[in-house]
Amino acid sequence: MAEMLFRERGFAAVSIADISGALHMSPANVFKHFRSKVALVDAIAGRHLDNAAERFVPVDQDMPAKEQLLRFVLRLLEGHLQDIQKSPYIFEMVLSTIEAKLEAGNRYRARIEEKIGEIIRKGIVEGRYHCRDPERAAQTVADVLACVLHPVLIVRDDKETLVHRAEEIVGFVDAALQNSAC
Repeated sequence: MAEMLFRERGFAAVSIADISGALHMSPANVFKHFRSKVALVDAIAGRHLDNAAERFVPVDQDMPAKEQLLRFVLRLLEGHLQDIQKSPYIFEMVLSTIEAKLEAGNRYRARIEEKIGEIIRKGIVEGRYHCRDPERAAQTVADVLACVLHPVLIVRDDKETLVHRAEEIVGFVDAALQNSAC
């Protein structure tokens, strides 16, 4: 019900009282399950992000690490752009709760870092990358990629600009991983 109301009216315009009223129950019943509106948003965002599993499907394992990273980043970027277009209420919820550091967002980022780490480890096995700490490198790469993956940052630019930026960043990351002992 909360998700439906957020879609219809927007996150900021919907209160817990509105949600409980639509459900014909008291606000206390809603608070019994969700301690706050932000916790409710976290549950909705978590379900949405968990349904985005296709973004993490492995790409062709025979592909070089750089190509795997680029394909992964472009798949995430495309998914995020579609999310913003198809479900602007999700984007509004992210903006409205950005300071809350939602657990759903943390889990999603961890999945991104895990996938990047897998790609970096593959590059190490191939002899392409020279990295002592693939997990830390994956965290750094995820930080760098935020400018083409974070909803707040990608809404400002058109898709062509974002794809070009993603390609440049992946090229830069690939060169860095080849030439350093990160």
